[in-house]
Formats: sequence, C-alpha cells, structure tokens
Amino acid sequence: MTDILSSINSPDDLKGLGLEQLETLAADLRETIISVCAANGGHLAPSLGVVELTLALHKVFATPRDKIVWDVGHQAYAHKLLTGRRDSFATLRKLGGVSGFPKRAESPHDAFDVGHSSTSISAALGLAAARDLKHDNSKVVAVIGDGSMTGGLAYEGLNHAGHLNKDLIVILNDNEMSIAENVGALSNFLSRTMTNDFVHRIKKDVQGFLEGLDSVGKSVLHIARKAEESLKGLFTPGMLFQAFGFEYIGPIDGHNLERLVDTLERVKKFDNAVLVHVLTKKGKGYQPAEENPSLFHGVGPFDRDTGKVRSSKGAPSSYTAIFGETMKHIAAEDERVIAITAAMPDGTGLSGFAREFPQRFFDVGISEQHAVTFAAGLASEGFRPVFAVYSTFLQRAYDEVFDVCLQNLPVTFAVDRAGVVGNDGPTHHGLFDLSYLRTFPNMIIMAPKDENELRHMFATAMKHDGPVAVRYPRGNGFGVPLDQTLSPVPIGKAEVLRDGDHGAVLAVGTMVNPSLVAAEQLAALGIRIAVINMRFVKPLDRELIMQYAAGTGVLVTVEENALEGGFGSAVLELLEEEGFDGVQVRRLGFPDRYIEQGEQAELRAMYGLDANGIAEKIREFLPG
Repeated sequence: MTDILSSINSPDDLKGLGLEQLETLAADLRETIISVCAANGGHLAPSLGVVELTLALHKVFATPRDKIVWDVGHQAYAHKLLTGRRDSFATLRKLGGVSGFPKRAESPHDAFDVGHSSTSISAALGLAAARDLKHDNSKVVAVIGDGSMTGGLAYEGLNHAGHLNKDLIVILNDNEMSIAENVGALSNFLSRTMTNDFVHRIKKDVQGFLEGLDSVGKSVLHIARKAEESLKGLFTPGMLFQAFGFEYIGPIDGHNLERLVDTLERVKKFDNAVLVHVLTKKGKGYQPAEENPSLFHGVGPFDRDTGKVRSSKGAPSSYTAIFGETMKHIAAEDERVIAITAAMPDGTGLSGFAREFPQRFFDVGISEQHAVTFAAGLASEGFRPVFAVYSTFLQRAYDEVFDVCLQNLPVTFAVDRAGVVGNDGPTHHGLFDLSYLRTFPNMIIMAPKDENELRHMFATAMKHDGPVAVRYPRGNGFGVPLDQTLSPVPIGKAEVLRDGDHGAVLAVGTMVNPSLVAAEQLAALGIRIAVINMRFVKPLDRELIMQYAAGTGVLVTVEENALEGGFGSAVLELLEEEGFDGVQVRRLGFPDRYIEQGEQAELRAMYGLDANGIAEKIREFLPG
C-alpha cells in the first residue's frame, strides 16, 4: 500500500488528487483487492474491471449526499476501500467482517443493499423520486453491468425512469460478460458499438471537402453533421436508450481516468435522465483474471503469483458436479430431457451438458422468470425441462413457479445452493425455498442425504408427471459410491436409518448425517434416538411420522431452512390434521432473521445445526 491509499479515509480525500496520483491509486487499489481475494476468495474480476470508474465516480460526486447504487454489488470492492473500510478490508466476507456486497448498515456510503441482479435502476429511480419530494438537489447514480441488462427488471426501471425523466444517471458498465458470456439479442446489440475512429474518418473525409465550398457547402456540412449523428445512432446502443427517454453518451473507455472524470463532470450538470455507456475489461490488471474472467468472477482462495485456485486434494466431487454428470447420464437415455440455466452454466454444473447436448441446452441470461415460463412451454409439449438455479435466485420467479404448479407441468427445479452458502452472506443463503415451494399444490419436494441419493432423485423427477424440486447444498458430497443404475425413489417415502424408542429425529437433506452423528453421541449416554431420512418434504411420509409419534411421543425436526413455514411446520400441520395431541415436537432450523456471512460449518455450528448442537438440543428437550 502506498502513501496515497493509506491517506484515503473517505471520498473527500480524492478531491485534491491529480491524474497521476489517481492512476497510482488505481494500481494500489488493484493490488489490495487481489491480495485480499487471494486470501479470502471473492468477486475479483468484476471489482478489478471498475477501479477507474469507481475513482472517477468518487472524484466527481460526493457520497453519501450523492447516491451510488451498484447493481448486484460484486464490483464494489474499490468503493469499499475508498469509503472508510480500508483498514478492515482484510476481513472481507469473513464472519463478522466486511460484507462482500454494499450494505447500508455497514456504511452511509452504501446507498442500497444489493446482491441480486438488475435492481439498481429501479432502486436509484426510487432514490431520485424521494430526493425530489424532499426538494433536495443531490445526484443519484446507478451502475449496472451489461450482464444485468439481460434481466427484465432493468428494463422496467428504464421504462419508468425515461417516462418520468428524472435527474438520474445510469452508468452501463459494458465488459461483454456477466458471470458467463452474455447471451441474447440484447447483448449482441450492445456489442455493435461504433468506434471514435469511425466517427473521426467521417469528419475528416467529409468536413474537409465541404468547408472549402461557399455558403451552400456550409449548409450541406450542417446537414452532413446531422446525418453523422443519425448514422451513429443507427450503429450504437444510443438508439435503444434514447427510445426509453434517456440521453445517451458513449461508448467511452472505462479505464481512461481523464476521460471518465471529464465525462462525469459534464453529466453532473444535466438535470434529466442520462445513460453513460462505459467499456471496461473484466479482471483488468491481473492476468489470470483477464484470461479467465468466468473463473475469477467469484473465486475461492488462490495463489497470488500463479492464479491457481486452492483446493482440497482428493476431496469428493461437489453436489453441483454430480448433478451435471447425472444430467448427462439421464439425457443420454431420454431425448425429452432439456437443461436450462439463467446465465450460470458453470455455476450450476451444466457446461458439460451444453457441450454434449447443445441442441437441448438453453442459457436464457439473467432472466429467472422467463426461464421458468420457458420451461413450462417446453413441458406442455411433452419435454422434460430441468431448470438449474440457485435457491436464492429462484425466489425471483415465484409467480412463474405458481403457473407451473397450476398446470401440473413436469418441470424439474434443480435447486442448488440450498441452505447456508457461506461468505456471500444473507443475499445468497438459500434458506427459504422449503417454505415458499411447499405452499404450491402439485409440487413434489425432495432433498438428498448424499450425492448418490441426489442421482436417484433426479431419476425420480424425470419419471414424475408434475413439478418437482430437488434441493441440494453448495459444497462437496461425502465420497459415497455412486450407483450406475438409477432407480426412482418411491414418492413420499422416507427411510429409517437408525431405530430408537426415546424419540425420533426427522432430518432433511444436509441435516441427515449430522443427526446420525448426534444419535451416536446420545447413544453413549444411554439415549436411544431414531434417525429418519425424510427424503421428501412434500408429500410427507405420514404413516412413518405417525408411527414414531405414537411409539416415542417425541419428534425432533431438523432442516437447513428457515423455521417459519418450513419442514418442521409441515410436521406440526400433519399432527394437527391427524388430531394427534400426545406428542412433543422440537423444531431445529434457522431463526426468523437474515443469517450473516461466514463459512458454512461456522454458521451451522453457531445455530446449533452441527452434530454437537443437534445432540445438545435433543438432550435438553427430552423429558426427564
């Protein structure tokens, strides 16, 4: 860290810096971001790509009075370093440390909590409308990537903002990539930019000739200049954004500090809706990230010198990888199987499927709502679509899942990253899917105890003539042997893994194995607890639950989900429906709050959802 970065305690300290000092500061910011991400992991490539843009924004605008809303927020590391979090930045994404995303509770410079795509324009427009209602004259800026512009919410915001024509600045950070390579007609349109060299050639060839003519020539020159502007509009995204009611500026080099500052100074004087199109390079300044921006979009700890990601040698395959291999296995035997992702072929394990079955793979961009309804259309024509999506992102398509269930269509939801996901924190924890999915009639919900059971559950889903959700966690499996022949699991049937007469643990998915370990600990104390792998959250194995309720009088439900409306609530509803009063029930899961960032094991232990915590809570709960 140079003396310049060590002296920056707030954006005010940037105001007196010259161009050369800002460029030195840009290099310092990149070095700090790379070093911390190498140790902690994080969203490296997005943050490296906007270092100069961040410096220019804070040089020109005055947060927190002026508001900057970062779309998704995975590009905000430089922003955090410039806004008073330099000394704590080494705690990035750690338990109790600096959040990986903008967070209002963390700093007044963070104008809006983010973590999901395509929200910035709508949020910024709300801030601008509030400013006007308060008769303030501050500025509001939304920074959105071209990947986020594949999401429909961005266009809803653009449409309303252009209609209101508020004093609002939208920065389109165009690096031609989101998490994976962008897809869709819109992405292709954004790439059709007209270079300044092209414009310069028009001026040089035409203007020189016409200026030598008389007054008629000068009139023609005026017309030619207007024609040039029209031609430029034809070949650039300006035409699109002007149609939305925005004044369009760009594209400009997003790594040219002088140009950025000059442009933003001019735009700051506007009082209408304006969009500034900025071209950047994702991963800028770190060669491994420049060469592989997808890998370094959200990366685990890595070697700073080589860029090699650190991994546990000999670790079992991840649930995501097993899902991807299972999909290829099933698709090879059933031509009706279709795979769908919302801009995350790598993250959901479908890249191999895409290569092997390109005609049956669809990446719809960051458009979860469209993905679900697209899958519904395929299913209505006899296909078996599987939409692979992170739990927290499936929330965005709640109404579309309703439509799938209403029509009882055979769409399978591969709900990845269910439960706590670790360092990305509350915006990414998948702790609500059991609660919101089980409310839908016709929905089948499964959760495997290990990676082998995962494979059989997807075979089950492909045979079921209705909607199915299979939820599974982020991280590695247990290394159990994988059956090569896949057999459907009987719908709604649980399995008893351990018998006991002092009570029964009804465990779901990731909680099955720690519940077994907890039962062993209790057995050493003379407490005999049954452990049941529920497998299905909907429908429940009513017969087996009632058998153990009657036989032991004690049920403990364990789930990696919010307690409100989750699996434990379903068991209580069952007991009420059966008119069963003589049973004690203890529900274990996550409380009614947003869970902080931290390693998965840390968070499970903190909330009593590891083996020790489960054993302790059962011991406290048992009568006598």
